[in-house]
Amino acid sequence: MNTFFVTRYASRFLFTFKLKKIMKKTIVSGLTLMILSGMMAFAVGTDKTIENLKAAFKGESTASAKYAAFAEQAKKENLPQIASMFEATSRAEAIHAANHKTVLEKLGQKMDPVKPEFTVNTTKDNLQAAIEGETYEMTKMYPDFIASAKSEEAQGAVKSFRWAMDTEKKHQLIYQNALNALNANKVETLSKVYWVCPKCGNTYDVAKPEASCAFCSTKSDKYIKFGK
Repeated sequence: MNTFFVTRYASRFLFTFKLKKIMKKTIVSGLTLMILSGMMAFAVGTDKTIENLKAAFKGESTASAKYAAFAEQAKKENLPQIASMFEATSRAEAIHAANHKTVLEKLGQKMDPVKPEFTVNTTKDNLQAAIEGETYEMTKMYPDFIASAKSEEAQGAVKSFRWAMDTEKKHQLIYQNALNALNANKVETLSKVYWVCPKCGNTYDVAKPEASCAFCSTKSDKYIKFGK
């Protein structure tokens, strides 16, 4: 083999070898970049979801304690039906808080203890305050939280937020009906029994609820009963 062919073969081999090394480095660098980019995107998304979950947990924990206190005030005013109503919604909010906490724990987070702060007034004023709180949650807070969680693909948070939001819509109506009845001196027309789904907090103000929860499909024999 003459020198020309040896030199040409050696050059081609060296070029191929260098090209393979460059390609290998490029592939590895590309994969590394993709992994790092994915991790960064996940971290950013998780941070926002965690922030919203913590805010929701605090809000629901406070609401649960507040409604329990409102129930005691209703008892003092000899309004047992409204007292049972507030006891039921208090439990529902506690379930929402627990669901949010579970999602946080799955994201590797620990929720700090919450010290609820609220004011107890007359039952009429308490109902109005409850209506305003639920209206904010169902029209502003939870829709925003759900939108953010969807964009971050945090499906566990989406489910927990949606269960809470859909329940708050029912609570708002229940409170409004109670306030209307109280203003019209027709409290006796309100339901005497309330039911709460232990999984999602869905609340019913009827004597006999549907066979399974409309939100999470839990069977009605698992519901928590309030009132007589």
